Amino acid sequence: MKEIKKVLICGIGAIGSILADKISKFDNENLRILVDKNRLETYIKTPKIFNDSELKLNYITPDNTDFKADLILIATKFNALDEVIKNLKNFVDENTIIMSILNGISSEEIIAKKYGWKNIPLTFFLGHSETIAPNQYYYDGRGTVVFGMKEKYTNPDIINTLDKYFTKTNINHKIPNDMNYSYWLKFMLNVSTNQPSAILRLTFGEMTSNPEFMSMFNNIMKEVQSIANAEGVKNTDKMIEDALTALKNLMPEGKTSMLQDVEAKRKTEVEMLAGTIIELGKKHNISTPYNTVMYEMIKSIETNY
Repeated sequence: MKEIKKVLICGIGAIGSILADKISKFDNENLRILVDKNRLETYIKTPKIFNDSELKLNYITPDNTDFKADLILIATKFNALDEVIKNLKNFVDENTIIMSILNGISSEEIIAKKYGWKNIPLTFFLGHSETIAPNQYYYDGRGTVVFGMKEKYTNPDIINTLDKYFTKTNINHKIPNDMNYSYWLKFMLNVSTNQPSAILRLTFGEMTSNPEFMSMFNNIMKEVQSIANAEGVKNTDKMIEDALTALKNLMPEGKTSMLQDVEAKRKTEVEMLAGTIIELGKKHNISTPYNTVMYEMIKSIETNY
């Protein structure tokens, strides 16, 4: 498979800015950020600030026909995914790799319905950055792009190609032996931290130091564990222990993306988290009372905006 040179990033928020910063320092000439015309005007007037420095980026609008991407990185919110998929058509050819760095376990499936599975690995970002202001982000350097094959679907050659590119661009990355397990483990962590933290307004440190919260955290994880097992994920018996370890390694003063959304009165990704668990619970006849309550509470919070 050919070497990655031209890269398109969709979404220049908390995670997209991390990737844009790394790639722009390596090869800004071949990097483009996809925006609509309204956002283009806003970003030109108010540039993105990352760790106190302005990101000097090359923006491109969906109607452009002069740029075919070797790699597309989607780092938007879930509720923008359908629009992004439509806006990608001018930048995709048969060799374009598409990575979805969204929370949840459904975005790749949605993208593949339009562009096929061959060049779509399973992907997630472990870590976070903090939104200081609508155009300003802080990142402590602790974060990793995790990716791997969807068995029997993804072209294995793209994994090696991505490994080489992320190594050159100095982007922390990992390729697990069991990507499906790692993918579901991250989903468990998102379901169990993002949603209750948005309701209770807790940082990572406040979660781990609160025994009552941690008891609830375990019960939420058990719902995800049961569904993961029903979906055929291997080694689900160790998921809860691994999720607890991951939570304790996060920056204590950090906030989940959903808590940041609620504080900014933005639409959350509850459909992608509790909504997915509830639907899979119905599919497998598994009770999901914790996710059902969280879904209703977060929807109520959004209504009060």
